[in-house]
Amino acid sequence: MKYYILLLFLGFSLSTLAQKVEKNGKTYEVKNEKVCLDGEDITTTLSAEEKSLILEDAAAISEKMKLEKKAQKAKEKAEKRNAQEAKKIEKERKKAAKEVKKVEKARKKAEKALKKQEKLKKNYRKAQDNLAKAEKKYKKLKKKGKLSPVDETKWLEKIEKLTEKVAKAKRKL
Repeated sequence: MKYYILLLFLGFSLSTLAQKVEKNGKTYEVKNEKVCLDGEDITTTLSAEEKSLILEDAAAISEKMKLEKKAQKAKEKAEKRNAQEAKKIEKERKKAAKEVKKVEKARKKAEKALKKQEKLKKNYRKAQDNLAKAEKKYKKLKKKGKLSPVDETKWLEKIEKLTEKVAKAKRKL
C-alpha cells in the first residue's frame, strides 16, 4: 500500500512538471510558461492568442490534476478513518463478548453454589429426621422393656453417631 501511494505521488509530480495539451490535432508540452512541440521550444513562433489558449488549457489540466490529487488524499483519509473505526468497533465487540462470558461464568458459579447449599440443607434435614426416628424407636422399645443392656448401649451409640452427623451437617451449612 505504501509503495502504491509513493508511485502515485511520483506520477503526479512528474506529470505536473510538463503539461500535455492537445490543440488542432497537435500535442503541445507546456513547461514553466514555455510551449514545446516535439521537444522544441516554439513559444516565440506562436501568436499571443494561441499561446494564451494553450497556457489556459495547461492551467486547467493542472488544476484538474490538483483536484484529483486532493480527492485521492481525501479518499485515503476516509479509508484510513474507516479502518480505524472498524478496528475500534471490533475491539468494543470483543470487549462486550468478554463481559458476557464473565457474567455467564459468574451466573454458573452462583447456580453451582446454590445447588450445593440446597444439597447441604437436604442432608441436614435428612440427618435430623434419621436422629428423630432413632430416638423415637429407642424410647418406644425402652418403654415396652424390650431392650437388653447390650441393645441399649448399641442404640445409644447409634443415637450418638446420628447426633454427630446432625452437628456436622449443621457446621457445613
